[in-house]
Amino acid sequence: MSPVTFAQRGALAVARLDSEKTLNAISLEMVDLLYPRFLAWAADPAIKVVALEAAGDKAFSAGGDLQRLYDSMRAHHASPERDHVRANRYALDFFSREYRLDYLIHTYPKPVLCWGHAIVMGGGLGLMAGASHRVVTERSRVAMPEVSIGLYPDVGGTWLLGRMKDGLGLFLALTGAPLNAADALAAGVADYAIKQVDKEKVLDQIARDPKRLEEILKDCSFVPEAGPASRHRALIAGLCAKPKLLDVINAILALNTEDPWLKQAAATLAAGSPSAAALAHALQERTRGASLADVFRAELVASMYCATRPDFVEGIRALIIDKDRKPRWQPRTHAAMTQEWVDGYFDSPWTAREHPLADLENKERKAQ
Repeated sequence: MSPVTFAQRGALAVARLDSEKTLNAISLEMVDLLYPRFLAWAADPAIKVVALEAAGDKAFSAGGDLQRLYDSMRAHHASPERDHVRANRYALDFFSREYRLDYLIHTYPKPVLCWGHAIVMGGGLGLMAGASHRVVTERSRVAMPEVSIGLYPDVGGTWLLGRMKDGLGLFLALTGAPLNAADALAAGVADYAIKQVDKEKVLDQIARDPKRLEEILKDCSFVPEAGPASRHRALIAGLCAKPKLLDVINAILALNTEDPWLKQAAATLAAGSPSAAALAHALQERTRGASLADVFRAELVASMYCATRPDFVEGIRALIIDKDRKPRWQPRTHAAMTQEWVDGYFDSPWTAREHPLADLENKERKAQ
C-alpha cells in the first residue's frame, strides 16, 4: 500500500499521510510521492486549495522514519569512508529531499491547509510549519523532541523556533516540551484551533467554496484553554535570557517546581544529547536574520555531520532500537562541550554552488 494517498474534492486537492502503524512517520518514499504531486497541483488551475492530512486518530506525524537512517549510519560508521561527511548517500537523499519538500510548502503559490491533529512532531511539524493555514485540534501535541535522539530541531525548526519571542524557541529546542492547541497558537506554530469532529464538515465547505477558506476556518474555530507554555512565559523568558548557553541549561535543570510540564522539560534536557542542545542553540544564533533558504542549507550541513558523528545513531539505538534509554553521549556533559566541536557542524563539505540545496530561492511566503 502507498504511504501517501491523494484525492480531489471539487477545487480541493487532498494529500493524506497513510502509514498509521508508524504514526505516519515521514519516509523517503512519502517525500518522493508528495513532492511531484504538489508541483502538479501548483500548475493545475482547477486546484484552488491543497490540504495535507493524515490517517488515524493518534498522529498527524510523529516524526521521521528513523530505522532506515539508523541502518545507513551504522553502515557508514563501519565503512572506510566513516570520516567523510558526504559518504552516507541515504542520509543525504533523505535530508535534502525532505528539506526541499518542506521548502516547497513554505513557498507554495496556493493556500495549503495542514490539519495537525494529535501528535505533530519532528518531520511532521516540518510539513505543517510551512502551510499557509495550520489547524490544531483539542488533542494536538506539537513538539520538536530531537534532543532525546541526538539530533536538533531540523526540517526548518531552526527557522520556526528561532523566530519565537522571549526565549521560547530555545527552551523548546533544549527540552522538547510539547505545545497544546492554545500554546501552538500563541507561539505562532498554528493559525486555527478546530475540533476534530468538525474536520469533514470544514473540508467539504472548502471544497465547495475555496474562496471562503479563511472565513470557514474562522467560523469553525474554538478558543482553547491556555497551555503551560503560555502560563510560564515569563519564567521561560528569564531562564533563556542568560548570556551563555551553559547558564541557560543549568538554570532549567535547577528548577524547583512541581509543575509536571516544567519537570518533564528539565528531565528531557538532562537526559538529552549535549551536542544536540549546543547545535540547536548555535544554529538559532548563527542563522538569525538569514533567509529560510539559507537556514535549510545550514541545516543540511549540520544534519550530515549529525549522521557522521556518534550521538544521532546512539540516540536512536537507546530510544528506539534497544530501548534501554541509556545513551552514551559524546561529549557526555554540557560542561564538556567545546566551541571547536560545535564549529565543526558548520564546516560545509560543499562549495556554495555545489550545495544540494543551492537552487532554493529566497522567496519564502511566510518569511515576509
